[in-house]
Amino acid sequence: MYQKFIQALNNMHKNQKGMTGLETAIILIAFVTVASVLAYSVLSAGIFSAETAKEDIYEGLATAQSTLKVDGSVLGLSANQTKLETVQFSIGLTIPNQTIDSGAILINYWDEEVHAEGITTTWALATGSTERGTASIIELDEQFTVTATIPASANITAYNTFSLQVLPPSGAALTVKRTLPGVIMKVMDLQ
Repeated sequence: MYQKFIQALNNMHKNQKGMTGLETAIILIAFVTVASVLAYSVLSAGIFSAETAKEDIYEGLATAQSTLKVDGSVLGLSANQTKLETVQFSIGLTIPNQTIDSGAILINYWDEEVHAEGITTTWALATGSTERGTASIIELDEQFTVTATIPASANITAYNTFSLQVLPPSGAALTVKRTLPGVIMKVMDLQ
């Protein structure tokens, strides 16, 4: 009985062949090819995603960074010595390879009672600063002296606080916030 069982098993697998090495290699190559195509697709998507994120980061930094800075003192001027009439300060670039048109810069004013947008200002190349190109463009190491006229409706007297917001066409706003001293003089260095 055992002999017949062994013979039946041998007859069952008599005409079947095993897989050859060539067939195995072809299947393996197909799997490797498909895997490499998928890996290339994933890497390409990752690189594209990283480049897009990098561009967004640089754009965000350009927007968040202030392109202007106050160089030196902020002076308060009062001809009648009763209230603040004008504020004078020097502006320079924080990022040297950038340029800004001073005519495109907007300055807003506010205190506890008054808010005014686009107040009257005059821009002049600061003493000691060398003009590098166009007269109204702030570039490289140039400094411009800004004279901002306080709105007539504002009554800024001793110990009052006010703010000037300098809005360049690109970059973050620069806020100049100062408090007047206890005695109003013709020229005051505002802290």
